Amino acid sequence: MDLAALAEIVERFAGKEIVLFGDFVADEFQFGEISRVSREAPVLILRHRGTNVVPGGGANAANNLAALGARVAPVTIVGEDSAGAALVEYFRSIAVDTSGILRSRDWATPTKTRFLAGWPHTVAQQVLRLDREPAKPPSEKTLAQLSAKLRTNLRSAAGMAVSDYGFGVTSPVAVKAAARALKGKSPVTLDARYGLDAYADCGIIAATPNEAELEAVHHTSIGRNITELERCGRATLKKMRLQALLVTRGRDGMALFERGRKTFTEIPVHGSDQAVDVTGAGDTVLAAYTLAVASGASALEAAQIANIAGGLVVMKRSTAVVTRGELLRAIRAEVSGGAS
Repeated sequence: MDLAALAEIVERFAGKEIVLFGDFVADEFQFGEISRVSREAPVLILRHRGTNVVPGGGANAANNLAALGARVAPVTIVGEDSAGAALVEYFRSIAVDTSGILRSRDWATPTKTRFLAGWPHTVAQQVLRLDREPAKPPSEKTLAQLSAKLRTNLRSAAGMAVSDYGFGVTSPVAVKAAARALKGKSPVTLDARYGLDAYADCGIIAATPNEAELEAVHHTSIGRNITELERCGRATLKKMRLQALLVTRGRDGMALFERGRKTFTEIPVHGSDQAVDVTGAGDTVLAAYTLAVASGASALEAAQIANIAGGLVVMKRSTAVVTRGELLRAIRAEVSGGAS
């Protein structure tokens, strides 16, 4: 691994215009201090200490793109609700263009509320998650308006990242049309929670599923079975007509499949394999990989950069981002370590 070359690629992240097309999610964290056990039922009573709402899902990928130095153009739908307003206000506060974010009164912003409980002076632990989701997909009228916003934002894009969390904002038809508009001049990447292979032949050059998502496509279990991992990876790469497939495997690192290469590349996990919090790590991987290929990286170089970024973000609590500075410092630290 040429670490100096990776650092040069990351240096080129600054100012790259990347469209993030996908499902915005509000990640809400409710913090409480355990006061006692209820007399009414055997449950903890939490004394509320604070609430924090941060970008989740595709919004987290957009947030990571911005933190890594990109000029990110999010194209998505949020509801005319408090969660949607919080997301729009957040991106405005970090100088991200929000003109591609469509507010709809017929849509509820997907919200994941995590309740974290702890004793005084201890690290809070998640005790419950409550998900609030839209009752139905966006209307055809709303999707048509969104397509118009997407076409506008693609005109100057160096790349497009698709983040499909299954809420209906994105679709294979919309992605194929966007890829056709880009005419192969800018890379299109994908992270899909469900139905990864539905995006076959949509002009996507690379996908970044986790192992569980790959298993779901092939109705199998991979675990330690490297032969099964290779079978599933090769089949998906071929069916989707990808140039590269990057499978994230938690503490087992990553597996990179490339068109034209007979063997896949195993990439060991960066840093500690004892993650503090994996929430949103896949969003960081998507952001880093997309920016890397848009900055001229090969599939392997992009995977190595994404692996380092993923290793950094899982050492942070809650939904988090990795900055370009943090990524550069981590790469340069390895350069210094390797030279000593």
